[in-house]
Amino acid sequence: MTAMTADQARAGRRTEPAHIPLTRVVRVELRKMFDTRSGFWLIASIGITGLLATIATVAFAPDDELTYYTFAKAIGFPITVILPMVALLSITSEWSQRSGLTTFTYVPNRGRVVGAKTLSSITVAVASMLFAFAIGAVGTVVGSKIAGIPMVWDVSLGHALTIVLGNLTCLLTGTMLGMLLRSSAGGLVTYFVITLLVPTLSGLLATSQSWYEKVQPWVDLNLAQSFLFDGMHTGAQWAHIATTCTIWIILPGLLGLRLVMRSEVH
Repeated sequence: MTAMTADQARAGRRTEPAHIPLTRVVRVELRKMFDTRSGFWLIASIGITGLLATIATVAFAPDDELTYYTFAKAIGFPITVILPMVALLSITSEWSQRSGLTTFTYVPNRGRVVGAKTLSSITVAVASMLFAFAIGAVGTVVGSKIAGIPMVWDVSLGHALTIVLGNLTCLLTGTMLGMLLRSSAGGLVTYFVITLLVPTLSGLLATSQSWYEKVQPWVDLNLAQSFLFDGMHTGAQWAHIATTCTIWIILPGLLGLRLVMRSEVH
């Protein structure tokens, strides 16, 4: 009786699965970004548009504007548009492509999955910005040589860091929308509304209403982000970016994370 009980106990014993480290989850999420044709070409477009922007700047920019900042700005603009889409699609793919059931079965803690997706998106963003700075340097050297003018390096280390921070706030906008909507089509439409339509309406309102002109830096995310790209000069600008990011990114992001933790996955 004792031996049978021991055998039954051994047979019924469940082995705990090995804990999957976060670094492995991040590597998997990075690989998933490149696995599909759409994901590969979306990320590849960062390099393609960067090279095209450099060539266009050398060809068409006036000689007195062939500075490092001009090249960095020209290369960085398409990056600010593409990176949020990369982050958004990384989140929504689990629902749009119906891969979430597999993903959340291997890693039941959805918070770790979202964190890994965010870290992998940030990795791509930082790599893209390093690429932009490097290509901008090449463009500055080549453009100056062709035009026969001195090279102008007008981006300080502090300014470069605020540019990177500006790109990360754009990236996190995509992450927030991905968690909040969990739909690729809906997320992309909302993203373009926020980045194109809302800033235009905000600018028109500021020009016609003096009261809103004073409020605009505190509620207009696009305007506050422009301070980061142009270089932060005052403490008020830091307050503006902190407030707008809280309104547009942090609070909706927390709601989106709650919805991700509770939503059905098919």
